[in-house]
Amino acid sequence: MSARGVVSEVVDPEMPMLTLADLGVVRSVDETGDRVVVTITPTYSGCPAVEEMRTDIAAALTGAGYGPVEVRTVFSPAWSTNWISEAGRRKLAEAGVAPPGPAPVRAAGPIPLTLGPAPAVRCPRCGSPATDEISRFGPTACTALRRCPSCREPFEHMKEI
Repeated sequence: MSARGVVSEVVDPEMPMLTLADLGVVRSVDETGDRVVVTITPTYSGCPAVEEMRTDIAAALTGAGYGPVEVRTVFSPAWSTNWISEAGRRKLAEAGVAPPGPAPVRAAGPIPLTLGPAPAVRCPRCGSPATDEISRFGPTACTALRRCPSCREPFEHMKEI
């Protein structure tokens, strides 16, 4: 299997229903001779799982016979939920997590803080368009907690970033 193929199977440590490739974290996989350099962009600069991602990528490549392996982390451009693949969005919904809608495209520079009403989010279980936000912050920094009045199920929503 190619180095890119190996890396594309590494699972995200915080959302194990997704691979890092599904999540859009893997930026590039470059092979030069026997050396492999993988570049990743975590979902945010303070991501607590970045070291585990790096370790898992290196272990997968080493286990597949590649080496030496270097995993680089870059923060520019910043990761966006727009980078999540269609397969990743489908896997989120199948796991009961409402996938994000399109993230706003912003100019470079400071990002204004706006605390307006939360966007409408469909329930990933029954499809109802009328759901309630319970908390803007879920178990991971990129999720919010919601509830569906129709099927009475709570669920996570991956926020548009």
